[in-house]
Amino acid sequence: MNIFICGQRSFGKAVMLELHERGHTIVGVAPPPQENDAIAIAAWKLQIPVIGDCAKLTPAQIPEGTDLIIAAHSHWHIGEKIMQRAKYGCIGFHPSLLPRHRGVDAVRWAVAMGDAITGGTVYWLNDKVDGGDVLLQTPVFIGRGWDYHRLWREMFPLGVDMLCRAVDMIADGTAPRIPQDEQFATWEPAYEKRLLARNGP
Repeated sequence: MNIFICGQRSFGKAVMLELHERGHTIVGVAPPPQENDAIAIAAWKLQIPVIGDCAKLTPAQIPEGTDLIIAAHSHWHIGEKIMQRAKYGCIGFHPSLLPRHRGVDAVRWAVAMGDAITGGTVYWLNDKVDGGDVLLQTPVFIGRGWDYHRLWREMFPLGVDMLCRAVDMIADGTAPRIPQDEQFATWEPAYEKRLLARNGP
């Protein structure tokens, strides 16, 4: 499958390398702009095209023949016209059991709120942030005394594996699209905003 990855840091790098190892063609990666991110450095070594010198991702930057776009720890805005450039659209990994803990700091909030169970979700991106149909979910128990770093160490390999499994499901035509149940949806802001609100400037 021809895959374009919007991602960053060690998680985006791990997803890219695992998919490459499994024989998929990575047609390009889009790390954060103006940064020598881990995924960009790894992509350069593999001679994979890197889109990283722009303030905005555009449809024209998605190569012809792209089958799937993957958001792997990405904060790019991936609009509808960009998703239409890929045969199967775009999927992403979110470190919660969506629709719970939508937002950028799901792992932190799961720990801060004392959740006993969280999980990972691979979902189909649409125009609603973290609101697309669910493709795959896996629960994770949160150990007593875990901080968010410990929880992320549990979620990291799970997310890489889930995205790779989702790619296989899409390729063989078995990937579902299960609407999220909005009655259970929660949305939390960036965790630092909560700290600023509590402590003041």
